[in-house]
Amino acid sequence: MSTAGFNSPKKLYIAGINYKKADTATRGKFSISAANQEDLIKNAVDRGIDGLLLVSTCNRTEIIGFAEHPFKLIELLSNYWQEGTVKEFASVAYVYKAAEAVTHLFRLVSGLDSQILGDYEIVGQLKRAFQLSQSLGAVNTYLDKLFSHLMHASKRVKNETDLSSGTTSVAYAAVQFLLAEFTTLTDKTVLLYGLGEIGKNTYKHLLEYALPEKIVVANRSQEKLKELIAGKPPHVEVCEIANLNKQVSNTDIMIVATGADHPTVTSNDIPAGKELLILDLSMPSNVAPEVKELSHVRVVDVDRLSKITNATLDHRRDEIPRAEAIIAEIEHDFFAWLDNRKFAPAINTLRQSLEEIRRNEINQHLRKRDQFTSEDLDHITAQLMQKVVRQFAKHMKPNSLDANQTLDLIYRIFETEKEAVA
Repeated sequence: MSTAGFNSPKKLYIAGINYKKADTATRGKFSISAANQEDLIKNAVDRGIDGLLLVSTCNRTEIIGFAEHPFKLIELLSNYWQEGTVKEFASVAYVYKAAEAVTHLFRLVSGLDSQILGDYEIVGQLKRAFQLSQSLGAVNTYLDKLFSHLMHASKRVKNETDLSSGTTSVAYAAVQFLLAEFTTLTDKTVLLYGLGEIGKNTYKHLLEYALPEKIVVANRSQEKLKELIAGKPPHVEVCEIANLNKQVSNTDIMIVATGADHPTVTSNDIPAGKELLILDLSMPSNVAPEVKELSHVRVVDVDRLSKITNATLDHRRDEIPRAEAIIAEIEHDFFAWLDNRKFAPAINTLRQSLEEIRRNEINQHLRKRDQFTSEDLDHITAQLMQKVVRQFAKHMKPNSLDANQTLDLIYRIFETEKEAVA
């Protein structure tokens, strides 16, 4: 893997949008589908971009990579998002550079930058982004080391603080919203459409906290469906996608978590006059705009669900200083490693020069005999030492401005006391 850092012509940049300045509809315009994410990274590698990660979730779309200018990354991104324009992206976007970018990532993986404080869903998403980039040859030494430090920070914050105490996520917020709306779901039928990560978490929370009268699950991938419903409770049923419209007629609440790059629920799926509550957990929105215009249908999106707060979040806020202290410690370790990388080229040059001296000396003696005696080895090593010393002495001129600094460095390297000269 190649190395890229702050001293390179290419800098680490992050360009993106998130829930802070862009609402659900706007974020949906700039989301990148799974297939396009892979194609984007391949394109970046072909263009010679040294190190790249891409994260596109319901809360954010971020491109993380090395470039001469952040517009190079934004330009690459613009070839793959849904329907936004560069001008619109710039109006809500943020750009972080070098150390600022690193700090942003540390806050991200610790849950400090999540829409729901302490939500660690982004960690799994970032892991998958890293694995994809790694498989496509888009992870350099810098990103590899940074990612290692990020995961270490994430683990420590999760284990050593209560920042993620209790259960809070978009999926959990959806269930809490339903309980707040209806008090109980024991007389309700819930249709869950989509079994991505958010869909599966929603299913688990429905079983654990809500206990609806009936849960009906629909998903295009039968493999995911079979895996989820293995050993399912009696009140969980499976719906074929072809029968979705019919099932909606018998549903009180529909939860959409399909994660497609286009609407999967249209007005054709809603029977005329059917009163229905739809929770849209997808990004971009998988509920068509015309559905939201139906007077008998209420659609609640991710942004509204994320505003649900409770005592759990209040307790989490108290944990922020402890989380920030852990991040500062590990971030310091990363920058210390980065500082040491500045010396890597010089050390490699020194190693190569010494190796050349060693190899030449051995080859010279091999021309004289096939085997070395102990006397020969003693002579060879003495010659090696003499040549190394000569290399130092050749560049130590008494009248040079940095002579004293050079002498101080040599004494320090070899851990000897500086001798006074009469």
